Order: sequence, then C-alpha cells, then structure tokens
Amino acid sequence: MASLYTHQDSNVRKTWLLMGIFLVLIIFIGWFISFYFNSPIILYIAVAFSIFMNVFSYWYSDKIVIKMSGAKLVRREEYRDLWNSLENLSITAGLPMPKLYIIEDRVPNAFATGRNAEHAAVAVTTGLLEILDRNELDGVLAHELSHVGNRDILISTIVVVLVGFVMILSDILIRSSIYGHGRGGGDNKGGVLMIVGFVLVILSPIFATLIQLAVSRKREFLADASGALLTRYPEGLASALEKISKHSGKMRKVSKATAHLYISNPFGSRKKVAKLFMTHPPTEARVSALRGIKI
Repeated sequence: MASLYTHQDSNVRKTWLLMGIFLVLIIFIGWFISFYFNSPIILYIAVAFSIFMNVFSYWYSDKIVIKMSGAKLVRREEYRDLWNSLENLSITAGLPMPKLYIIEDRVPNAFATGRNAEHAAVAVTTGLLEILDRNELDGVLAHELSHVGNRDILISTIVVVLVGFVMILSDILIRSSIYGHGRGGGDNKGGVLMIVGFVLVILSPIFATLIQLAVSRKREFLADASGALLTRYPEGLASALEKISKHSGKMRKVSKATAHLYISNPFGSRKKVAKLFMTHPPTEARVSALRGIKI
C-alpha cells in the first residue's frame, strides 16, 4: 500500500532519474558538437559541465528560485503573525522551521523550495496576506510544509535549473550556427547546427512540461491532504484555494520553469488550456477532495 514514505522514496528516485537524463542529454549534445567541429575536447568539457550542473543545481537551485521570484527574507518583527504561524506548524509537523520570504506582488500565491527540510524556504506574496484570514493562511502554510515533508521540493527545485539550462543551450546552438560555423565551416554544417538548435528550441518547452508532469499533479493533492491533516481543519485550505482562484492573475516575476512550484498557477487562470498540460490540478477538484476529508 502506498504511504507517505513511498511518496518520499519515489521523489528521491525521480530526482536521480532526472539528473541522470540531464547528464546523458548534455553528453550527447557535447558529442554531437565535438563531432561537428572535429574537436574531442568539447566532449570532455560537456561531460565535466553536465556533472558540474547537476551538483550546482542540487546545492544552489533553491537560491536561484528565490532570486528569480524576487522574494525577500523577513524577520519575525516584520511579519510576526505569519512567522508565528509557520513556526507553530513546523513544530507540529516535526520539521525545522523553513526560512520565510515575502514577495511584493498583489497576486495571491505561495511556494516552497530547498533541497531538504534543513535547507527549506517558504515564500508568500503580499497579496496572499491581504485576502486570507488566519485559518486560511495556516492551510496554505501547512500545504507548503507538506511539500517539504513529502520531499517534493528537491525535485521541483532542481527542475528549474536543468530545464532552464536546456533552453539556454538551444539558444547558444542557434547563435553558433549564425555567427560561426566552426572548424571546417561551410553552409551545410551551419545548417545542421541550426537544425539541432531549432529542434532543442522546440523540445525545450515539451521537455519542461514532461518533467513537470513527471513531478506529477498528484503531489498537489497529497500536499493538500497532508496539510489538512496538519491543521486538522481542511476547510481552511479549501476556502483559501477558492479565494486564490478568484483573485488569480499573472505575477510580475514568474517563469515557466518555476510555475510548477507555486500553490496556484502564477500565470493566472487558463481555462482554454488542455488539462493534460496544466501544471496544477483544477481548483474545483482540489476543493472537493479537501471537503471530502474526514478528520
């Protein structure tokens, strides 16, 4: 029978699988470019760089996410009620209190990041604080703490760096084909490199979506349920999700690479987008599941 620990182990396996796929992908691209330019050293550089990026994404991806979101670290004195809520819920969950960040944005949203419980961070927008009451805010914080406890944050955070790098790499390949054809040059080689670059451009968003789906929308349902059990009040999170969906809009600083981290889609409501490609489950389904929980 599946349990919380089964989910944790699954996330650890997915993380290693993701990093392994990235390693193979970069080595393959390095091999192609080294063959194309007739320069074996490029392959060695690609191997070293792919290993470096995996290590870098593990240790520093959370800091990159915080920077990309524009979040600012806060002290207890600045947001005493918010701080106390997070501290009390952390104690209840048996987790170290994550670092607390605030995002200056009127759109209500929140996310958790970090490589493990000891290096976790929770960020909430000022818009979230404006519209939620205490029980609703506790529900959102409990949801984010559940991501920490379930070990969702490691794979979710690493995705940001690895997917983003593939997108940058595709741009480099295209520019290389335009401004320099390498040793041996020639229009044919330039054309081949440009084709590879365009293929990566096309595949990058697909790759990002597949990884986000691999992380699975089920993690949101599990975090909702775990958060409800933590507060012992499912209605708090259910009501919060309804309010968040009504005030949905595009956040000022957001990237497709980080969208899956948030409790709600940071690009706003997208009713026309097929459910298959949504990074979050429909709010109605999440609220219904929460209100079906018996505490």
